Amino acid sequence: MRRQDKADRIGEILDDLYPEPPVPLDHVDPYTLLVAVALSAQTTDKKVNEVTPALFAVADTPEKMAALDPDRILELIRQIGLAPTKAKNLWLMANQIIDGGGEVIPDWEFLESLAGVGHKTASVVMAQAFDVPAFPVDTHIHRLADRWGLSNGTTVEKTETDLKKVFPIETWNRRHLQIIFFGREYCPARGHDLAACPICGWAATKKRIREESGR
Repeated sequence: MRRQDKADRIGEILDDLYPEPPVPLDHVDPYTLLVAVALSAQTTDKKVNEVTPALFAVADTPEKMAALDPDRILELIRQIGLAPTKAKNLWLMANQIIDGGGEVIPDWEFLESLAGVGHKTASVVMAQAFDVPAFPVDTHIHRLADRWGLSNGTTVEKTETDLKKVFPIETWNRRHLQIIFFGREYCPARGHDLAACPICGWAATKKRIREESGR
């Protein structure tokens, strides 16, 4: 099966399962989404959603965040992975946003210049806060794209490029969320029966199924 045909069929399955996938991180505006996504690196969305209510109760704007001492931010996010580094970055980021005019704006260069913000975080904010077509790729999407034969990229950057080629641009913002939800529900990293999976069962190569079943 051609890669494009495979992607078309996968898209139909994902649209049927998750027609309107929600953003899994709780937020109320672009700034709180930016903070939540920055906190989510190497941490589950569930844990981030448990921590951010207390954080946003005292600092839901760049001005309020910058007014806090980084040690106070650390107290509020201590349960998050890499909390000390993230606390410093949230404080620095808030000051950078204030220096840039006080607003989170839909500009790639601006977002990627912020402390603790890489291309993936910027992509999520562009897609979900501003509805700008983007295809954020995390380790889970990277894994599934490889399993499904949609990309053989060794980096998330290459996987992003490959996925953008096979999925229409108007689907990108929902497609990356759909793949995340599918991975959680049907396609976990470990202990996964590829042959029984609604997508891996026909999209993965026999060689890939053998390799993973032998783990």
